[in-house]
Amino acid sequence: MSAKILIVDDDPLILDVLVRLLKREGYETITARDGLEALQTVANTLPDLILLDVQLPKLDGFSVCQCLKNDERTALIPITMLTGLEEREHRRRGMEVGADDFLTKPLEHSLLQARIRSQLRLKRLTDQLERTESVIFMLALTVETKDAYTEGHLWRLASYGEQLAIAAGLSLEQSRAVRYGGILHDIGKIGVDDAILRKPGSLTPEEYAQIKQHPEFGARIVAPMRFAREVQPIILAHHEQWNGRGYPYGLRGEEIPVGARIIAIVDAYDAMTTDRPYRQAVSKAEALQRLCQGAGKQWDSELIAVFLDLIEQDLLRSPSKVLEHNLEQYMHVLF
Repeated sequence: MSAKILIVDDDPLILDVLVRLLKREGYETITARDGLEALQTVANTLPDLILLDVQLPKLDGFSVCQCLKNDERTALIPITMLTGLEEREHRRRGMEVGADDFLTKPLEHSLLQARIRSQLRLKRLTDQLERTESVIFMLALTVETKDAYTEGHLWRLASYGEQLAIAAGLSLEQSRAVRYGGILHDIGKIGVDDAILRKPGSLTPEEYAQIKQHPEFGARIVAPMRFAREVQPIILAHHEQWNGRGYPYGLRGEEIPVGARIIAIVDAYDAMTTDRPYRQAVSKAEALQRLCQGAGKQWDSELIAVFLDLIEQDLLRSPSKVLEHNLEQYMHVLF
């Protein structure tokens, strides 16, 4: 299947030249003449590569690039920005918004062809990684289906964890890692006997020892992922405790990665407020009281304070509400 390339330029002559050149090379081409049309076209077609002019009507190329790179659905599509001769400021701004490559007008055909081949080669490698990551995420969901009591648990942790990370002042990259950590934190339980996971009573020492291995199993499973460096520490340490009595390494205080401290809090809150095989859910008020009692012992007291503030001000949104909010934001950019 030929690669699909979106060309975004308001100059009909340049569009015509690029379309004819790329079709001659066997590529499928799509065109857009302004920034808003470009965003709509990307949303509808998900091209393999975008050739994006800097100066566009309605929404300039920098804004288009930034919007696409900030959206997880389109962040990995390579964007080559087309800039004027010696426009160094364009290159600087393009790098700031995440452009992958730059070409200077007037375009040299042989250089354009070489750059396109290079970007598409990287895109194919990225797609292979994405397929690997999709399998790993499906494994995480498979673990959840082993226990009917935890339905929706992963999505709630991903949502609550990301909201707490943002409220605590973490960067967007750190907050995204926390979200992924919420989904993947228990993936290592795929190696734990189902009977242990579903056991309604207390675990034997041998069974508990098997449970305690799941953070290390999980860290090994996610090792092939692009963001493993950011997410592995969360998976490894989400059962560590502030006072050093957790597992697998007995870390204490700020030795525990902040993302793991966040997941530990929202994991405990969700566990307390949902039914489990070994006990009934407690009320939200009771769950918050237990979190307060464990602050500075089991959990980071500063993060507990931020989490309590989110709940008391009714700012903690359910996963469905977060999804609706993100969709509204994206549609606002488009229209």
